Amino acid sequence: MKKPVIAIDGYSSTGKSSISKVIADKLELVHLDTGALYRGVTWFGLQHCMDDKGAINLEKLFSSLDQIQLEFKNNEGELVLYLNQTDISKQIRTNQVSDNVSLVAKQKEVRDFLLQSQRTLAEKGGIIMDGRDIGTVVLPNADFKFFLTASIDERTKRRYNELLSLGIEANEQQVKENLIIRDKIDSEREIAPLKQAHDAIVIDNTNLTKKETIESILSYIKNF
Repeated sequence: MKKPVIAIDGYSSTGKSSISKVIADKLELVHLDTGALYRGVTWFGLQHCMDDKGAINLEKLFSSLDQIQLEFKNNEGELVLYLNQTDISKQIRTNQVSDNVSLVAKQKEVRDFLLQSQRTLAEKGGIIMDGRDIGTVVLPNADFKFFLTASIDERTKRRYNELLSLGIEANEQQVKENLIIRDKIDSEREIAPLKQAHDAIVIDNTNLTKKETIESILSYIKNF
């Protein structure tokens, strides 16, 4: 029996990736964190495509896309992102990447570069993919679509604690401002904006634990 294709979209720090990982384990699916792919391209840009003002030169990045090889490798049961054979799973979570990823992710050239690879991975089924435009653009025919949301204060707390757990220094107010800016850029960009698919199931997990959110999602999928 073909395993389901599941799309999970939503705002930053609603737990999309960690929740998708757990569901993938429970249902024996492949989990693909598409946000990590965009962060990987951003990290490459920060390392190789900077201009004189300390910003990413987008034209240089576009012309360098053919030099970017991103792949997930299984490391003790966890999919780890590699860029040109180097593990960059920690680097892509830094504040510098967070501050630049929305700009990079809204570029048509970057989205086209990553779109086909994401679709190819989903063709055989048995995959759960999370991001911002999975249900609307990448996998519009997914068997299940979910959209996660939570209050800005709750998301700030989660993101702040995540950074601290990674050993990254953070200021809580700065984290909040960064999230607000990212929400605005992601929702207003011309190419594949962050939005709820018309047939997505909305889950507000402001007051839900991670476990409760997972149980809610699984309750919809159990009869597949």
